[in-house]
Amino acid sequence: MAKLKTLFFCQNCGAQSAKWLGRCASCGEWNTYVEEVIQKEDNSAAGSWKASTTVGTTKAAKPRVISEIHFEEESRFDTNDGELNRVLGGGLVPGSLVLIGGEPGIGKSTLMLQIAMSLTQMKVLYISGEESEQQIKMRAERLGEQHPNCYILTETNTQNIFKQIDALQPNVVIVDSIQTLHSQLVESGAGSVSQVRECTQELLKYAKETGVPVLLIGHITKDGSIAGPKILEHMVDTVLQFEGDRHLSYRILRTTKNRFGSTSELGIYEMQGSGLRQVSNPSEILLSQRAESLSGMAIGATLEGNRPLLVEVQALVTPATYGTPQRSATGFDAKRLQMLLAVLEKRSGLRLGQHDVFLNIAGGLRLDDPALDLAVCAAVVSSLNDLPIRGEVCLAAEVGLSGEIRAVSRLDQRLSEAEKLGFAEMYISQYNARGLDLARYGIRVQPAGRLDEVLQGLFG
Repeated sequence: MAKLKTLFFCQNCGAQSAKWLGRCASCGEWNTYVEEVIQKEDNSAAGSWKASTTVGTTKAAKPRVISEIHFEEESRFDTNDGELNRVLGGGLVPGSLVLIGGEPGIGKSTLMLQIAMSLTQMKVLYISGEESEQQIKMRAERLGEQHPNCYILTETNTQNIFKQIDALQPNVVIVDSIQTLHSQLVESGAGSVSQVRECTQELLKYAKETGVPVLLIGHITKDGSIAGPKILEHMVDTVLQFEGDRHLSYRILRTTKNRFGSTSELGIYEMQGSGLRQVSNPSEILLSQRAESLSGMAIGATLEGNRPLLVEVQALVTPATYGTPQRSATGFDAKRLQMLLAVLEKRSGLRLGQHDVFLNIAGGLRLDDPALDLAVCAAVVSSLNDLPIRGEVCLAAEVGLSGEIRAVSRLDQRLSEAEKLGFAEMYISQYNARGLDLARYGIRVQPAGRLDEVLQGLFG
């Protein structure tokens, strides 16, 4: 038995100290240091993944010339989920460790159970430390899917988990969630910095030695970051964030780290009573409830990652009745809205100082693409003058402080998406139009250099 050793860990960022500190020197949070036992017995003790069989058999690594290293493209597992495949970069890489975080109730467990039930050609082990077998069965019945080789294990002790894994030999392992697991090699409670780090390390070793992909579900803190030490995100191969408003039906799965693909991709789902439905054409759904004859609405062409989207920008401008005018934005940066209103007032001569301005991105999306600037300005002017914008018009350009229309990136993807959805006209920057072959698009392009030119073309 090794001597017990304790250290103090910050529960916010994972920093450690030999003594208790009132304020963490790493993240600046107060009263977050907790004393934890970091060693109970030797790590070679029986119980951890193949610990007793690997002692003394590991080959010493030697340096090799990079040109002599043989590389083969990794084959990937098809998860039978097009949106998840897109986010992962083409599928699930063997031996990878994937971490999925999101708010409580957003649908993480539902998504993972759907994946487990859809991999009908593989043996899947779904490990749950939060729900009973009956609860998981109820969710599976609601999803309406059956998988003869999907096994459910309700266990939190990693030593017992690895015994079952060794006996079952699954092709995919799903853990719900990493914060509920605990190892006998660490004395502290489940969810602590030491336990999360130790359990993740054991799962990482298992995944790399066997080539079995492991998917972990992680909790998040009140500020939206994944709970546990920051080292957790460094240890895994891929970090996915599941986002969305629980009061709305759409969910976005985006990548914040990916060792095997791009971090610019995202997947979109719709939460239904029977589970999560993949949304292959989100623009069409976001615009399905559009009323073309109303003022204060403009269609903007934006990009979420590498995916083009057409979204409806809604504005409401009314006279201020309580003194100081209100400026409110939902799904858009409020400070950028104030800047655009100042540009409209200074460069276009509009009197907005005595009006309340409310802005909303329809569908519950949160966007920060500068290409929406022109659509925001058009929607505000439309509501102010009570003049609707023609239904076949969309906009994609950034607005500068001097009222100039600036170019945006990947305009060809935005034009293709607008053409596919039946739009006939798009306002863009004249600088975007210079190097673009506009004849190959079935949509009329209106280049402009100043904001006044666009407003004149829209409202006369």
